[in-house]
Amino acid sequence: MKIKYGSLCSGIEAATAAWHSLGWMPQWFSEIENFPSAVLEHHYPEVPNYGDMTKFKEWPDDRSIDLLVGGTPCQSFSVAGLRKGLIDPRGNLMLTYLAIAAQYQPQWLVWENVPGVLSSNRGRDFGTFLAALGKLRYGFAYRVLDAQYFGVAQRRRRVFVVGYLGDWRRAAAVLFERESLSGHLAPSREKGERIAPTVTQGAPFSRTANERVETQALITARMRGFGDYKCDGTASALKARDYKDATDLIANQHVSKATAETTLSDVTMSITASYGTGGVGLASKPMALCEDTVRRLTPVECERLQGFPDDYTRIPYRNKDAERCPDGPRYKAMGNSMAVPVMRWIGERIEKIEKIK
Repeated sequence: MKIKYGSLCSGIEAATAAWHSLGWMPQWFSEIENFPSAVLEHHYPEVPNYGDMTKFKEWPDDRSIDLLVGGTPCQSFSVAGLRKGLIDPRGNLMLTYLAIAAQYQPQWLVWENVPGVLSSNRGRDFGTFLAALGKLRYGFAYRVLDAQYFGVAQRRRRVFVVGYLGDWRRAAAVLFERESLSGHLAPSREKGERIAPTVTQGAPFSRTANERVETQALITARMRGFGDYKCDGTASALKARDYKDATDLIANQHVSKATAETTLSDVTMSITASYGTGGVGLASKPMALCEDTVRRLTPVECERLQGFPDDYTRIPYRNKDAERCPDGPRYKAMGNSMAVPVMRWIGERIEKIEKIK
């Protein structure tokens, strides 16, 4: 079955990048920001972008889609924000998603958000969402999935809700494998020795004046196994896609200036929409360590950490050719995106259920 789907809060379309190999066909997108919209136009010129999802009643009343996918804005649910939940207009878009589902009545729903949605307003906001799904006759299942277990070198935990019209069992079969329900636990990582850094005066870039806090927050990366590496990112850039075969990215490397001790793990922190825009500086950004010099990750490296093809977001933009595409919008688009490998896994699971049906 070649599933036809509509996409809300499309961003740069992780769903389409993930599902293209399955032969699935996007019928329309819904994105309002300028740069992501330009990326969509560049890669998928034949697919209409309906724009503002709150104006869905003005959209064509075409119920031919089999699936509705979308990750509504997470800022109002994130523990890093004010957590206004459904009171925030951005948070309320979760209910707009449901209204669009009611209008188009697709067989499948896929919805994504940050784990903070589970505790927003003591869980009532998420409960409202699930209750509304039930009233629309969708059976549903939800699960927190972390992108680091799907082949990218990035810790990125997100809540995924899958709904199926009239049957919760098919939704559950997508998100839960038999192995995970039978006590077959994934092997834990090998534990390494860690030396706690001391509490001292902060580094020159410090925002807290506490080196222990800064040290635990500083995220760096290093190349391994690819020969010479240029610090400008022009050669042997981080290849998260080869992560399973060779750990190209050693990230979450905490460097303590006080103790000169270093601890390593195998994945980097979650890329956020604010990455590359300044903000709180080094202490909260994914960084790369090359010859003891800290630098931020390049846009291509961030694309790889999200599972996109190289230069996916390097497009002609605002009367500039692709060679001069600005980095800032690319970083933001990456931070707002879903991880492609996770979406591919969900798509493959849905396709298996469809074949069984």
